[in-house]
Amino acid sequence: MLERHFQKQLQKHLSKAGISFNGSHPHDIQVKNDQLYHRLITQGSLGFGEAYMDGWWDCASLDTLTCKLLQARINKTITSPFLMLDAVLGRIFNLQSGKRTYTVGNNHYNTGNDLFQAMLDPLMLYSCASWNNADTLQQAQKNKLRLIFDKLQLKPGMHLLDIGCGWGGAAKFAAEEYGVEVTGITISSEQADLAKHMCKGLPVSIQLQDYRTLEGRFDRIYSIGMFEHVGHKNYSTYFQTANRLLAPGGLFLLHTIGGNQPATSTDPWISRYIFPNSMIPSASQVTIAMEPYVLLNNWHVLIGDYDRTLLAWHNNIEQHWHTLPQHKYPQRFQRMWRYYLLTCAGAFRARHLQVWQLLLEKRGRPLYFSDTGDRGER
Repeated sequence: MLERHFQKQLQKHLSKAGISFNGSHPHDIQVKNDQLYHRLITQGSLGFGEAYMDGWWDCASLDTLTCKLLQARINKTITSPFLMLDAVLGRIFNLQSGKRTYTVGNNHYNTGNDLFQAMLDPLMLYSCASWNNADTLQQAQKNKLRLIFDKLQLKPGMHLLDIGCGWGGAAKFAAEEYGVEVTGITISSEQADLAKHMCKGLPVSIQLQDYRTLEGRFDRIYSIGMFEHVGHKNYSTYFQTANRLLAPGGLFLLHTIGGNQPATSTDPWISRYIFPNSMIPSASQVTIAMEPYVLLNNWHVLIGDYDRTLLAWHNNIEQHWHTLPQHKYPQRFQRMWRYYLLTCAGAFRARHLQVWQLLLEKRGRPLYFSDTGDRGER
């Protein structure tokens, strides 16, 4: 009787998004365990994700389901104590302090290079691709790198800093295609080991290091998909550090996921199972933090690209699960990973999440004009 009451209560909310329990549409929720309704009422998004991992429900189109839920703002009407607790903790504590630097590296990026090799493109770029005039993930990721490095106006002999270098694919591409020297830093030991192998023989140095402890001077800096791990209490430190490391006249390209409103925490399921202590910045949080240290040159929004990238990753890994060790990646892990990729795709499709590229300048960088009065090279 109580489960029936919970079901009716939830269905009332879901109907606003055109979603039903045990309906006939691909985005409908197929219930396998009647205890699901109580779990959703009491545990919110955390219970929703865990119940999927446990096989309590299924959905033929998880990405569409998520998109519809977010467009109808169902996430605002069904909350849980876990979400409120995470928000409070994020306001009080620095969840991305120096002592916590390597948490996300150990818990996520060290999951297994074999997993990421099966999912990603040959350069192993774990961030939004650029699908303009691209038919394959490999080409779309190369498009993204050219977009970034052309914005940075790279010239042979420059020394670049890659903050959050991943498995070294971007550094390898920059060294080979643009003739530059790259220093890459990561907080994942697995990434560092593979990056050193990938960039062997190139003018690329890979270091297992927190960005806050880095010293030196660099002509250009770029950071692709790392800012989401910085945390709102460290945004100012991040931009201050970039300004300190950037040579006079230097440029800095920040590629990051962005949110539509300020946040001090992330979704509790994502924090527990995928990216611990992660945080999606809002535009106001970024601008307030960066204004004392760098100048904004350009703010580029990539629309639709991450949805397609996540679906490509999902298709890749679904085709390769059978090639990976089952004791390492059992069925519950596979369901977790599927839920992660497809719900994130739906979140970007709903414009609940954005992708930004900010081209930033070191303060005091001169502006040159040609004899004709046209704006020249900067």
